[in-house]
Amino acid sequence: MKHRNNNNGVNNNDWETPQHIKNYIVKEYGSYFDPCPLKSNFDGLCIDWKPINYINPPYSRTLKERFILKALEESKKGSICIMLIPASVDTNIFHNIIVPNAVVKLIKNRVKFKGYNSKNEYVENKAGQSGSMLVIFGTTEKPNITTLALE
Repeated sequence: MKHRNNNNGVNNNDWETPQHIKNYIVKEYGSYFDPCPLKSNFDGLCIDWKPINYINPPYSRTLKERFILKALEESKKGSICIMLIPASVDTNIFHNIIVPNAVVKLIKNRVKFKGYNSKNEYVENKAGQSGSMLVIFGTTEKPNITTLALE
């Protein structure tokens, strides 16, 4: 994907979702399309998404917000969009876009991602700097906030 980079460590946007989260999403929502895959050559912001989508976007503020707005847009076309993003509950986009339009599942423990750290070592237990949440746009469930224990 054009928005991902090849830097390592903290500047790296290529942190893979742990399998247990992917398994949870398939169990709850079924098979999904990933418009934001690792090491892709297409731009997920410029394509139409599928009926069910899972998005672990780059976490830079601008790109993350663009993917949140794209997920909302795609949900208005009838798609379900499940996002794994930092639990930044003090932001305008959280209060103005996410809360009124999505189901929010705050993940109880820090998610441990897979990827290359700043020493160029592959790790499978790199926790984010903050907690994470699943944000689901496009479900028939009324927008709400709950806690989710995974693993």
